[in-house]
Amino acid sequence: MSKANKDNRHSKFRLALIDDRTHQHLLNIHFTRTSFAVAIISILVVLTAIIYSIIAFTPVRTFIPGYPDAHSKRAAIQNAMRIDSLESVIYRWELYSENLRRVVEGEEPLKIDSLINAGKTGRERTADLTELEIKDSLLRQQVKEEEQFDISDRDKRNLPIEGLHFFTPLKGAVSQQYDPAVHPYIDIAAPAGSVVKAVLDGTVINDGWSEEAGYTIQIQHDGDIISIYKHNEKLLKKTGDKVTAGSPIALVGNTGSLSTGEHLHFELWYKGEAVNPAKYINF
Repeated sequence: MSKANKDNRHSKFRLALIDDRTHQHLLNIHFTRTSFAVAIISILVVLTAIIYSIIAFTPVRTFIPGYPDAHSKRAAIQNAMRIDSLESVIYRWELYSENLRRVVEGEEPLKIDSLINAGKTGRERTADLTELEIKDSLLRQQVKEEEQFDISDRDKRNLPIEGLHFFTPLKGAVSQQYDPAVHPYIDIAAPAGSVVKAVLDGTVINDGWSEEAGYTIQIQHDGDIISIYKHNEKLLKKTGDKVTAGSPIALVGNTGSLSTGEHLHFELWYKGEAVNPAKYINF
């Protein structure tokens, strides 16, 4: 009895392929229950791996319902940019309507900083105001330290900013205009590697890298004017270098966490206040 059970446990099977007319054996496959199970599992694993690879690494995955394709991703980015623009418009209208109400009721109008804090909770407004005050203090301290270069040249006759001839820092398309409340600078889109030029004669007072602005260079000009160029791919001048109007100072890039594409972030400061560069420069 024990021997019979042993034979049953190790019984073998044969799969034969025979020609029906000649009765010739074309294929013989010998297997046991264990080997058959292993073969089936191996085939399933291989098929699963092949199907996964096709879906994961080929364009076939775009046919899966709900999977985003390149067009969907591009549309999502464009929609996000439109939402940001709409939020800015809404903030400006809220400030306008609130100031109109205050004027009608004889109250004091809101300050421009209220636009930035519109629609936020009291805690968020307090935190943002504190952050803005810190950044403003740091910028003023930085400008004060930069005066150690003593490049203002007080013995010369300084013309007002309206009487100066500015060179265009970069030939390109203005992707975002100046807004004194939410965007006090100009963004100029141009191919990566395009040459950025100094708008006036001056001295480089700061060059370096920051997480948000990427490679940045700042130039002090006569008449208490400062120009700032951010998100560059490479800087061509260093702190202390003298530059002339129209001379190359950097190359356009897409550096910094706040950059969303190849462009130049350009700021123009006059007597400690940000001004609209489009009033003095033909972009």
